[in-house]
Amino acid sequence: MKLLLRLHLLIVLLFLMTPILIVVPLSFSNASYLRFPPPGWSLRWYHNYLDRPEWLDATWLSIWVGVGTAALSVLLGTLAAFGLTRGRFPGRTLVALLAMSPLAVPIIVLAIGVYFTYSRLGLVGTPLGLILAHTCLAVPFVLATVSASLTGFDRRLEMASMGLGAGRWRTFRSVTLPNVWPGIFTGAVFAFITSFDELVLALFLSGSDAVTLPRRMWDEIRFEIDPTIAAVSTVLIALTSLLLLGAEWLKGRR
Repeated sequence: MKLLLRLHLLIVLLFLMTPILIVVPLSFSNASYLRFPPPGWSLRWYHNYLDRPEWLDATWLSIWVGVGTAALSVLLGTLAAFGLTRGRFPGRTLVALLAMSPLAVPIIVLAIGVYFTYSRLGLVGTPLGLILAHTCLAVPFVLATVSASLTGFDRRLEMASMGLGAGRWRTFRSVTLPNVWPGIFTGAVFAFITSFDELVLALFLSGSDAVTLPRRMWDEIRFEIDPTIAAVSTVLIALTSLLLLGAEWLKGRR
């Protein structure tokens, strides 16, 4: 039975990893078009990615939008987690469901609603508009990870700190925050990745002035297909993997 379970797990992992195992070698191809297996090896398409300003501009914009999304999501998600975990008020369950609803609502529905709202506010085609929209998607991840950290936190440590003369702020800074910090960091990582990899909202909101990296990849696939797409995809995979490994490392240190 254990052998069958391991075999099933291996098959599932291979199924999930197959696209990556194809994209990464393609990024090192010396062919002028997407061809697998590659006829030869070269860093040509990474140089092409780094030498084209439109790719670099889109990359930096995605990074800054991701950082802004992570910061705003951590602020809102952490406050919401404290309120929902420790607060006792009517309708708390309903508020929690509403806060997590962006995970259940189809993103195309959210994109249409956000687009019509932003078109009236003049936020279409602005980095601020992308940050606010991506925050709607990212807050549930921060809320979930911080709530999990708070649920497993022993509040008697806070009572002991205040009993020894520490105020609420010092207790939060010295006792509570170090214990829930891994959850906050993990939520920030997921928030950044959610923003950095997001396409549907970017298609509606980026316009011609705030083109993110996924939007640039979408445009290139529509009008021009060369292994530069594979090189950019490999960069995205590597960055996402490093962030997730960092979150797991911090979780293990906790």
